[in-house]
Amino acid sequence: MSLVDGAVEETLRYEGPVENATFRYAAEPLEIAGRAIAEGDPVMICLSAADRDASRYPAPDRFDIRRDSRGHLAFGHGIHYCLGAPLARLEAGTAIRSLLGRAPALTLDGPTGEWLPGMLIRGVRSLPVRW
Repeated sequence: MSLVDGAVEETLRYEGPVENATFRYAAEPLEIAGRAIAEGDPVMICLSAADRDASRYPAPDRFDIRRDSRGHLAFGHGIHYCLGAPLARLEAGTAIRSLLGRAPALTLDGPTGEWLPGMLIRGVRSLPVRW
């Protein structure tokens, strides 16, 4: 895996495009972290929190493009897995390679930008850079 591919996967894990899965209901009674959830109770799955799970990713709050980020939930999981995930990965890798090829000295210019508000889809409103 190239550093660009690692950067794409780590970015998806670290700051994925979808923060929370759509609303669900428990299909059966279960217990999570000592809390009982009854069948039919509403549940919200926070994908971004799962991708910061220290039992899966050592030092999960550190951005590391060399880490093994496979298994992250940025595109969901199981029957809810995003059909466009391979295309999104291809587009991101192509964009990064093109950008670095054209502006190899590109750096962040100040704070890391401003996020768009939202509970489902995420993205940046601005990301100041200089080259």
